[in-house]
Amino acid sequence: MEIDELSGVVVDECIALHRELGPGLFENVYEAVLAGRLQKRGLKVARQVPVPVEIDGEIYDPAFRVDILVESRLVLEIKAVERLSQTHIRQLLTYLRLLRQPVGLLLNFSHGTMKDGIRRVANDYNSR
Repeated sequence: MEIDELSGVVVDECIALHRELGPGLFENVYEAVLAGRLQKRGLKVARQVPVPVEIDGEIYDPAFRVDILVESRLVLEIKAVERLSQTHIRQLLTYLRLLRQPVGLLLNFSHGTMKDGIRRVANDYNSR
């Protein structure tokens, strides 16, 4: 499945999930339910994936944790905040760089509609 198609499946599930649960829950609730729904669709899903940092040949593991990694290549960062900030975008971009992945989705479930809470973040890394 291409990354855009994979992203589309995730967005569809996020919209459906948001319609059912609405805003106002903790991030870990959205993370758990979204991961379960994606697994039911036959996707490989990993939660709280450790992200090591390598500096000067030394590996520091885990420096960070990615909320959800889909098919070992689509990074999902789940938020439940009033407003996304540049810090949230930089956080996801850092994960993409460290994991050498091209695309991630920043998903904020606190908006009135899920469509307003989705940000696609691209890294210049090409995994091919």
